[in-house]
Amino acid sequence: MLPGYNTNGFAHHKIEDALKIIAELGYRSIAFTLDYNTLEPFAANAIARARELGKIAQDLQLNLVIETGARFLLDPRRKHQPTLISKQSSDRKKRADFLLRCAELGLEMGSNTLSFWSGKPDFEAAEDSYWELIIEQCVLISRQMENSGMKIAFEPEPGMFIDTMGKFEHLHKAISHSKFGLTLDIGHLECMNEMPLLPHLDKWGSVLWNIHLEDMRLGVHDHLLPGEGSIDFAKVFEGLNKIKYEGGLHWELSRHSHDAVETARKCRQFMQKQGC
Repeated sequence: MLPGYNTNGFAHHKIEDALKIIAELGYRSIAFTLDYNTLEPFAANAIARARELGKIAQDLQLNLVIETGARFLLDPRRKHQPTLISKQSSDRKKRADFLLRCAELGLEMGSNTLSFWSGKPDFEAAEDSYWELIIEQCVLISRQMENSGMKIAFEPEPGMFIDTMGKFEHLHKAISHSKFGLTLDIGHLECMNEMPLLPHLDKWGSVLWNIHLEDMRLGVHDHLLPGEGSIDFAKVFEGLNKIKYEGGLHWELSRHSHDAVETARKCRQFMQKQGC
């Protein structure tokens, strides 16, 4: 596995500095969140900028996964809106176009994995209506990306429509596309009372393309440093070693950006103690 870190945990750093620091700390993979402070997707120079940042990552020998969880990039007033299950078709298209643009820029950077989630609906309706929209949009995105060289790693997220592994399984069966796989957030499993980890690894290992990591407590969606929550990390790393996971294992600690360097250092030292 590749020890990694999410750039959203360096929100107050110049992105070039963040990449260098993360590499200096011994990380080998980056979960690169496209945002105003990293790479603005629709800026006029976005393609050239993507190539420039990709070259830096390559020189630092950093694997790249493209993350799309910027909070206010598409709407400065509504966090994580619009989504793939927004009421207005124009809003759904805005999110889909954003994801496809991120995939395009990711390819320019040298990445082959795009990670995203369902989001929350912005209107009241029967659950079947939400399922219809999310399946429709994910099928569309999968088809548009099928010849691109980019894989889709879908993340179940607490508080969003697809929030559990059970719902992810239903979605995965409905999409039924070779490009459509999983981003597994270890903390989310703890939060949603879906531990232990190993059964999920055994079941989804063949399409497990990205992992997020943080400590967490049952029922509380708060990303914590290792040791501050209730996750048994010895079992986490035991499971990952058992399935011979070779992808990125990315700490996601955006709320620790005020102490980014020391936080990233502590997490890397913790991984080393776990043999990673």
